[in-house]
Amino acid sequence: MIKKAIVFLTILLVFSSCVSNKKIIYFNNTSGTENRNEDDTLKYANVLQPDDKVMVMVTADEPSLAAPFNLVYLNIQSNQMTNVNNNDALTSYLIDQDGYVDFAGIGKIKLSGLTRIEAEASIKKLLEKQLTNPVVNLRVINFKVSVIGEVAAPGSVKVDGDRITILEALSMAGDMTIYGKRKEVVVIREDNGVKSINTVDITDSTIIDSPFYYLNHNDVVYVKPNKTRVNSSVIGPNLTVAISAVSLLVTIIALSTR
Repeated sequence: MIKKAIVFLTILLVFSSCVSNKKIIYFNNTSGTENRNEDDTLKYANVLQPDDKVMVMVTADEPSLAAPFNLVYLNIQSNQMTNVNNNDALTSYLIDQDGYVDFAGIGKIKLSGLTRIEAEASIKKLLEKQLTNPVVNLRVINFKVSVIGEVAAPGSVKVDGDRITILEALSMAGDMTIYGKRKEVVVIREDNGVKSINTVDITDSTIIDSPFYYLNHNDVVYVKPNKTRVNSSVIGPNLTVAISAVSLLVTIIALSTR
């Protein structure tokens, strides 16, 4: 009877530990070095959208003439700010729900739907009527994505550059736990007011060609729990401890009866 119990527990443990590495390892279907068209990467750029906060700095051949087109200068002149680093609201523009900002010295400009480079070119064209050789530097200062679900450190990820990949976002969230479904990672995205729920397979190397490889501002990445995690929430986390205890008890009994 005891021998049968030992055999049963051994088989149970063996089968519970047999998981295909293809469900865990990223980029399963790669073979050696694979090249991708660099043009596809270079063409990618995030598009500005409502609720983006953008900081715009303007310079020109005559700095004194360019100064009034900068919010920092205008707010310092009006004594509204003394510490630039802690006053984002006074140094940046918030794109409104119609996609516009009220730009200093120019008026209403539509930025929504433009890439950063396109927005800079649009503002520069307007400034050329008043300045000689204007240079426009625009940055999105509230670019973030959210990573939730089966990751080590769920939460919002702040992006300092112009783009971030889904792999970088997962990495910044501490990577997926062993209980995350790597074949069914969800990306929730809003584009022109339309929300979509999309699924990507992190284990497939072709993910780098996916439209969801690069994340957009305010994207939400959700890592689903696998069956083990779901079952543990129903049965209880103490099941594994109980099985281990029973296994130890049976082993002790078997050794003591020899």
